[in-house]
Amino acid sequence: MRFRFIEDHRADYPVRIMCGALEVSPAGYYAWRSRPESRRSAANRDLLDHITRVHRDTCGRYGSPRIHVELQAQGRGVSRGRVERLMRRHGIRAIMARPRRVRTTDSRHDLPIAPNLLNRNFSAAAPNRIWLTDITYVETDQGWLYLAAVMDLYSRRIVGWAMDDHLRTELPLAALNMAISTRRPGANLIHHSDRGVQYASADYRTALHSAGMQASMSRRADCYDNAPMESFFHTLKTEQVHHQQYATRDQAKCDIFAYIEGFYNRTRRHSSIGYKSPTQIELNAT
Repeated sequence: MRFRFIEDHRADYPVRIMCGALEVSPAGYYAWRSRPESRRSAANRDLLDHITRVHRDTCGRYGSPRIHVELQAQGRGVSRGRVERLMRRHGIRAIMARPRRVRTTDSRHDLPIAPNLLNRNFSAAAPNRIWLTDITYVETDQGWLYLAAVMDLYSRRIVGWAMDDHLRTELPLAALNMAISTRRPGANLIHHSDRGVQYASADYRTALHSAGMQASMSRRADCYDNAPMESFFHTLKTEQVHHQQYATRDQAKCDIFAYIEGFYNRTRRHSSIGYKSPTQIELNAT
């Protein structure tokens, strides 16, 4: 293991210094290095190449669980533990997000509050039975950009979204209208949101009524009542937004659109739906 460490880091540090620190002789290291490569070592080297490729192709967004599933989908029969060990040994890990917090929900109002029809039962029998929605924020050099999104709970697909520089009702309403126009759901779909003034407004309630939807709302200040939406926003920021510096809101809009439609909906493997993508889940449902 000490010789392997030296081999893996020989481009970063002098061999003699590492040998001294690890209390092994340079002669021993070079003798180890000159031995024929074992079958296991060759297999690990080949596997590491594939792990690195998947990690690169997903822009560093995948950790060992999703990389393991991706390798299996490619026909490579390898254990998850082996993938984890190789990634840990070579410092390959999923990118992480910087924690930030901006308030987007104002539930201090006297508008009507819908009952909580989900009660944290985050499962749906088919597409277009339950939609979740929420609003988040993205920092740009021009100021905040706000994103409203609508998720189909069955597939975790983002079926509607809208972005603007304000938090008025028009923002989530635009996301809802996009979802309705592209999905054309039947009556009695459950629409779940927080108690924000935007979702409780007369205009939003009218839109839900016109579409034949049942309104459902989380309990006050309880993010766990809308956990899948919270998870999506966390994923968006962890995997994309917090690793960018947006000069303009338009730049952020283009980047977020590309992430949602180019990766999240079509490609990203979701642990909550058996490490499949939303597109795969919906294709299997038809």
